[in-house]
Amino acid sequence: MDRELGALVITAAWLGFLHTVLGPDHYLPFIMISWARKWSSAKTAVITFLCGIGHIASSVVLGLVGVSLGLVVRRLEIIESFRGNIAAWLMIGFGLAYMVWGLRRAYRKQSHSHSHFHVHSEEHAHTHSHLGDHAHVHDGKAGASITPWALFIVFVFGPCEVLIPILMYPAAEKSFPGVLLVTAVFATATIGTMLGIVLLSRAGVNFLPLAKLERFTHAIAGATICCCGLAIQLLGL
Repeated sequence: MDRELGALVITAAWLGFLHTVLGPDHYLPFIMISWARKWSSAKTAVITFLCGIGHIASSVVLGLVGVSLGLVVRRLEIIESFRGNIAAWLMIGFGLAYMVWGLRRAYRKQSHSHSHFHVHSEEHAHTHSHLGDHAHVHDGKAGASITPWALFIVFVFGPCEVLIPILMYPAAEKSFPGVLLVTAVFATATIGTMLGIVLLSRAGVNFLPLAKLERFTHAIAGATICCCGLAIQLLGL
């Protein structure tokens, strides 16, 4: 390995770490959804890992096509920017829909009472909520089948802006194996950082006094994801 390729490898590791830490959309959705749905650490890690693979793979495929066909970087940057806009709007839409569903669920879960009379008996009240055991089971199944796929689709559209112009194209001037090496290092750093932040943060949430917010966990998770999308779209994070 020559010095220039070695420098690219180090840069790839640093950029993989840095762009993940500075992009809250890389980890906040997983932290909040895991908290709201009470996912285990193993399930959280698997879903985060698969979404990270989808996130990296889409840009890698685009970069390899560009390198193979000799396309100019500018054209690929335009495509990546377009994909970024789609990902941002998908995240906004998903977060908003999840927040509305969470608010509706929180309202149905709120306990209240109905007063009524029995023959030869005094008036009395029964306290209950509209989210009973039967409804809970179906809600859980629907969320388990839809939510991870929604996150995966959002992350597949999300581009890695620094990967193609800063790492893949310069590495391609050396050798094709150099492109694969730089890409692998970047992917490992990115996904490793995602997993580290998500799992540590998710474990930390368990120590916070959030019992009073339990009814609104899904709504809070949706609002957070929506804000991440807005931050990408409006602030360019």
